[in-house]
This record gives sequence, structure tokens and C-alpha cells, in this order.
Amino acid sequence: MITVYAFGWVPPQVRGLVRDLRVRWALEEAGIPYRVALVSLEGGRPGEVARDAYHAVQPFGQIPAMTDGDLTLFESGAMVHYIAERSRTLLPESGRERTLVIQWMFAAINTLEPPIQQLASIDLGNADQAWAKERRPTIEEWVRNRLAQLASCLEGREHLVEGFSAADLLMSTVLRMLRHTTLLDEQPVVAEYYRRCEARPAFEKALQGQMSAFGD
Repeated sequence: MITVYAFGWVPPQVRGLVRDLRVRWALEEAGIPYRVALVSLEGGRPGEVARDAYHAVQPFGQIPAMTDGDLTLFESGAMVHYIAERSRTLLPESGRERTLVIQWMFAAINTLEPPIQQLASIDLGNADQAWAKERRPTIEEWVRNRLAQLASCLEGREHLVEGFSAADLLMSTVLRMLRHTTLLDEQPVVAEYYRRCEARPAFEKALQGQMSAFGD
């Protein structure tokens, strides 16, 4: 049984954004059963994994991590790739499409996520800081440029590579970090793509699973 490690509590503004969501979603799409182990931030609740003990699973203490038998993985992109290897829905078995899906998986994490994550970090945790107010216009313009470039790639397409894949799963979880802004609405092609991805039943099930941990 695969175990996914997730936080038992996070601040309200980042609920639905923690990266275990993309791992849960991949498992739901692949139809692979899994269990969730909650990691405590402070104090914790009965049954949660203490933060110090969690470092034996994830050396940097970040969420998520995953175990499958004697294999332990961290980094959400690596976990999604591992799951996708077991699902033809998420990753073609061979050929050109498989290569393109992997390319776009890297693009989501390495090209789109850095500026979007920086903007989210400013807005959701540091908006009142002087350095953040000075830095934000530059980061926002960086995000706008990336979204415009993504829109040109998606023009006339429903997904990044043929049908829905792990590339779309990762890309849409990155775009989700902009939900507090109107930036996606400036690129209707991207906004429609994002909504199309999140309309999948597996996403809704994964999101409900993450949110249920925050019972308070």
C-alpha cells in the first residue's frame, strides 16, 4: 500500500495548494489505492507523525513524501512521474507522445512554477513587507509573460499533449496557485484549460481528501 505524507494543518490561505494534492490526484487518476499519513506542524493531534520523526522520511522536512514498500520518494514531480509510469492514462508507454509529456512535466515545474510560486509567496505570506511590495510588479510581469507563452502553446488544443496526462496534472496544480489573482482570466485559453483539468472527478476526490485533514 502506498503511503502519502501530508500536513495535518496549514494556514487557511494555502489549503488546497499543498503539493500532496498533485500526488493524491495522480493516484486517483491511476486508480491506485493509497493511505495518508498526516504530519504535525506544531503539537499535532493523536496519530500524526511528529515533525522530527518525519525527517527520517523526507530529509528536508517538506510535504509531500511517499513510500511504496521499501521505496521512499520525495519531490512531488518525482512522485507523479513514478505513479504515471504505472498508468497509461497519465503517461504513454512509449513513443513521441511519452517524450512530450515528460517534457511538459518538466516545463510545469521548472518554467511555470518558479515565478508563480514567488508571486503566491508574496501575496499569501508577505504582502505587507516592504521588499515584497517592491518586488511584486516584476514577478507579476514575469508570470504574465509565462501565461501568454503557455496560451500560445495551448491555442486550439484541449491538453498539452493529445489527451489528459501527467503534464496537465502538474501544470494545472501550478496554475492553481494563481487562484487568488485575476491573471488567468487575462488568458482565456489558459483559464479554460485550467478549469477543464480541475473538472475531472479524480481531482475533486483528491482535493476533498486534502481538505478533510483540516477539520478545524
